[in-house]
Parts: sequence; structure tokens; C-alpha cells
Amino acid sequence: MNEALVLDKVTRGFVQGGERLEVLTGASLTVRSGEIVALVGPSGAGKSTLLHIAGLLERPDGGAVQIGGEDAGNLSDDHRTRLRREHLGFVYQYHHLLPEFSALENVAVPQMIAGVPRAKANERALDLLTRLGLAPRATHRPAQLSGGEQQRVAIARALANRPRLLLADEPTGNLDPHTSEKVFDELLRLVRDEGLAALIATHNPELARRMDRMVTLRDGTLVEVAAIRQPG
Repeated sequence: MNEALVLDKVTRGFVQGGERLEVLTGASLTVRSGEIVALVGPSGAGKSTLLHIAGLLERPDGGAVQIGGEDAGNLSDDHRTRLRREHLGFVYQYHHLLPEFSALENVAVPQMIAGVPRAKANERALDLLTRLGLAPRATHRPAQLSGGEQQRVAIARALANRPRLLLADEPTGNLDPHTSEKVFDELLRLVRDEGLAALIATHNPELARRMDRMVTLRDGTLVEVAAIRQPG
């Protein structure tokens, strides 16, 4: 099975009030293609920091980060940006959709930035929105969509460029419990259909148990909590 993400003894700290706070002290993790891994842990444990490092949005103080077998440690900022654009998809707690664009345009724009012709970008965008039950809402702007619909569009946008790895930080955290369950089910189904790897941070133990494995941040390192199912 291909290794989509490898974190090897990653360290990261910050200076607060004149003192250094060590957030990651040697975190190691491998996420393989077709595998969905839950990242759990208390608030402030460093889950978002770890996701930012895995997503090449921050550089670690030490250790190695590999995306699809490529060591990102010594790459230039431009190369890291290209690697992020071509291989990574992101879903955040808030949708961050462009308010002036329709749902379809929000999913098509990242593809066109990557060089995909408009017609093909629109075709891929409509396919993803259809699979998420949003075809009738494709021409609506974010303000005309419900919270659950907005987050579905954000999921479609994250998958638009066919990433190797999806990174999600509390992707349904802003939704009510019923909507959260439904959107999360659709997220997992779409990730499995696309065959990519995913690392998803969540505080919800019920959602975490739906994934293949669960790891937790404990004292700055990653500890395997449970192997839930074998990825198919």
C-alpha cells in the first residue's frame, strides 16, 4: 500500500510569555492510500499544529515530512506550494467558501488555478456536488446554502484536484449533531470512493470510531489508540 503521508519524529515548539512551549516532541505517523485515520486529543494538544505541518503550511523544528514519498523538508517554498496544490486537500471547521461565487464555481476555481480547462473543471465540480446531493444547489452562492450544504461544498472543493491526501480539522465541528452525522457519512463515503488517504482531527469519539485507525496526541507524540477496521 502506498504511503501518502509519513511524519518521522516531528518536533515543533513556540515561545509564549518568554518561555518555550514544546507542542510536538517526536511525533511519528504513516497514513497509507485508502486509509482514514482519526486524530484525537484534548484541545491544545497540538492537533492543528500537526495538521499544518502535515499540510506543508508550517515547517517543523525537527524531523521529516514526506508526501507521497517525497521529502518536503528541504524544498523551496514554491516547490512546497506546488506539492500542496497537487497532492493535498484541506477541509476546515469553517467552510471558507468564496462568497461571490456559486457552489459550482467554488469547486471549479481550484482546478482552473491548477491549469484545468474551465469545461473540465465544471464537469468535475458538478460530479462531486451531485455525489454529495447538491446538484440542485450548484448555482447558489454560499449565503443561500445551509451550514451543512456549505460544508459539503467545502468537501467537494478539497477533493476537486484529486489529492493524494485529505487533511481535515474538525470538519463538522460547526454543525448540529444530526447534520454533522450526515455530512460526516458523506465525507467518509466520498473519500473511500476516491481511494485517497485521510487524516481527520475530531473531538467526537463516535465519529472517530467510524474510521480505520485512531491515534491520539499525548505529551507531544502520537500514540495508536485503536485499529478499528482494515481499509478496503
